[in-house]
Amino acid sequence: MIIKDEAAASSLGSDLAKALRAGDVITLSGPLGVGKTTLARGILSGLGHKGDMPSPTFALVQPYDDLKPPVWHVDLYRLEDPSELEELGLDVRDTALIVEWPERAGAASWPQALRLSLEFAEAGARRLTAKVPPSWQGRWPPQ
Repeated sequence: MIIKDEAAASSLGSDLAKALRAGDVITLSGPLGVGKTTLARGILSGLGHKGDMPSPTFALVQPYDDLKPPVWHVDLYRLEDPSELEELGLDVRDTALIVEWPERAGAASWPQALRLSLEFAEAGARRLTAKVPPSWQGRWPPQ
């Protein structure tokens, strides 16, 4: 899938929000500046969040417990070892997770996640690829 600009990434995020359920995990992979946080913010906006949406790069976890479903936006860029993941307490069943830099947590983390990967494409666009688990069948691609 080609995402032509930032507005298209936000729109895709908003569409994803309509399909998001408690317990879901969406992982976002790709190089710095490719638009992972833009897509995450689109999901949060699509769920109705109106306030600030700071990047969780330094806090690691930014909770949005007022949303339905509640969402934790997670950025693992600064994680130095997968063993540190346990300290973050991300094993939450009634909350959806949006996880940037999931590869820092190790390959076995979140086996049932919707795995989205972004890469730079021509003319400022982004190429998105998805690995879709059974739990997302019928919800991906978003309508």
